[in-house]
Amino acid sequence: MDSAMVEIDGSVMEGGGQILRVSAALSCITGSSVKITKIRAGRSTPGLRPQHLSGLQMVSDLCSGSLEGAAIGSTDISLTPGKMQSGSHTADTQTAGSVCLLLQAALPCALFSDASSQLCLKGGTNAEMAPQIDYTVKVFKPMVERFGVHFDCDIRMRGYYPKGGGELMVTVNPVKELLPVILTERGNITKIYGRAFVAGVLPYKLAKDMSAAAVRTIRKEIKELYINIPALQEKENAYGSGNGIIIIAESSTGCVFAGSALGKKGVYADKIGIEAAEMLLRNLRHNNCVDEFLQDQLIIFMALAKGTSRIRTGAVTLHTQTAIHIAEQLTQAKFTITKCEDEQGSNETFIIECEGSGAVNKHL
Repeated sequence: MDSAMVEIDGSVMEGGGQILRVSAALSCITGSSVKITKIRAGRSTPGLRPQHLSGLQMVSDLCSGSLEGAAIGSTDISLTPGKMQSGSHTADTQTAGSVCLLLQAALPCALFSDASSQLCLKGGTNAEMAPQIDYTVKVFKPMVERFGVHFDCDIRMRGYYPKGGGELMVTVNPVKELLPVILTERGNITKIYGRAFVAGVLPYKLAKDMSAAAVRTIRKEIKELYINIPALQEKENAYGSGNGIIIIAESSTGCVFAGSALGKKGVYADKIGIEAAEMLLRNLRHNNCVDEFLQDQLIIFMALAKGTSRIRTGAVTLHTQTAIHIAEQLTQAKFTITKCEDEQGSNETFIIECEGSGAVNKHL
């Protein structure tokens, strides 16, 4: 155990909840105590929100930690990790706070436990400003499996803004160490599919309109592939009303990308479908191996892996730069970002390379 407490400035760079998630998870795994100050200092409501608090409490539970300053609105917290605890853990945002963001914080910790863990995550499954659960299952999951990460997701209930009420059961198997990953060849796009959904009191026609608009938009650029986006009415396993769409593309080398959007009051369904399609197309125009939303989510795994990982990506986002900054402060990992010279035109492409810290699970 490292007795020196590492101080993290929660207002740097992206300055949001991501700093908390990455710092807390790495504290839990490395055994270093952390103090995070100025949490979300630049946000309209600074400090911890319910979803951040429930995520921190779950991470603290996973490592039998002692957590100080953990209250709604708090801008300073400290976490002193203890022994890893497998078994069952629950985090409930009691809002529409994203279950996927809870998972981002808890998953890396559970990997370094002594046995499998069951995480019960409650909140919003399809929330703004966070990955939709379908993204986590269809894009994030297969891509992190390359690092040797294995987890199962059971969507018990879908929950939407503003009520939440969603529930996710996740079973995580521990690893001895994580493998490095090389993702530099995208290959060709071989498959495009997705789901357009309505839940609660919203009419089924919205789902059909989102799907049709998305297919029309993609067709303008990609003519040769069959695009399968069924329109779905969620009845049983959905709490509250919501609508949205996610479109996934797979490549011949196993890379996975997505575009998604959620319905908002007063916004036409066509517009939601077009927004998701344009997001997907924007990520496919480059010759990258990950989309703009997966980039930052892979950083913690690259930092912990044993060996050198290389990932080909588009413009490096502020979220990614922030995750790298925190990972380098809390682990021995070293990152370099190099611009690819072989690209024509304005499509900037980069290689993110990481000499991983080679974290070893001492409990296995």
